[in-house]
Amino acid sequence: MKKLTSVLLLAAMSVTLLAGCGKKEEAAGDQLARIKDKGEIVIAMEGTWAPWTYHDETDKLVGFDVEVAEAIANELGVKATFVEGEWDGLFAGLDNNRYDLVVNGVDVTDERKEKYDFSDPYCFIRTALIVGKDNEDIKTFEDLNGRTTANSINSTYMLLAEQYGATVSGVDSLDETMQMVLSGRVDATLNAEVSFYDYMSVHPDAALKVAALTEEANLVAIPLRKGEDTASLREAINAAIAKLSKDGTLSKISEKYFGNDITRQN
Repeated sequence: MKKLTSVLLLAAMSVTLLAGCGKKEEAAGDQLARIKDKGEIVIAMEGTWAPWTYHDETDKLVGFDVEVAEAIANELGVKATFVEGEWDGLFAGLDNNRYDLVVNGVDVTDERKEKYDFSDPYCFIRTALIVGKDNEDIKTFEDLNGRTTANSINSTYMLLAEQYGATVSGVDSLDETMQMVLSGRVDATLNAEVSFYDYMSVHPDAALKVAALTEEANLVAIPLRKGEDTASLREAINAAIAKLSKDGTLSKISEKYFGNDITRQN
């Protein structure tokens, strides 16, 4: 009888262990499950690009993308943990599994879609061609041919400037970008229209203007690593974006930081 009891106990333990292994294997192959197990989602952003991600006067990380990311994390039922870094390093960290997401005003491009799966877009922005106030030589994007611009390395704006024939100097922040244009070190910069207006609200006397705007809006979304591992996470993020759009949360955050609603496509 004692022997039979031992056999039954061992069998029960084996079933429990196998069930536990099954859960671990399931979590190992599903990023959303791992995130929920940890109760934390790690999100990378620059922290130097107002009003998207920046530090306020108390040095607290704030911004449109910070609040959007926090709202999405809340819908997922987990805590948002932010890691700051330079633009090109954000994607390297995503590739190497150091971050779960990059939420940093990332435009959806054909080149990026080859490497990453994107969430549904959560905002829509046009690109502004910004020059000095007295600059009458650059009036269209085509006028960038043979000119110089300043932009974040490997950003959409840098790639677009190069497509128009400009030579691009890499910078780390919007303030640095604008200062290079103001000082005449470069001829122009390309940036989000909303970022320009935000900069001008803080620096109303800056001798800058928008020379041209793109006709179509760029789609801004959240890149994820490709593969079945991220499929459920992408679905959960899309569901969160849809809910936050429907209940007006995204619009409210946009109005707070941009003075208008960039979360709905015109």
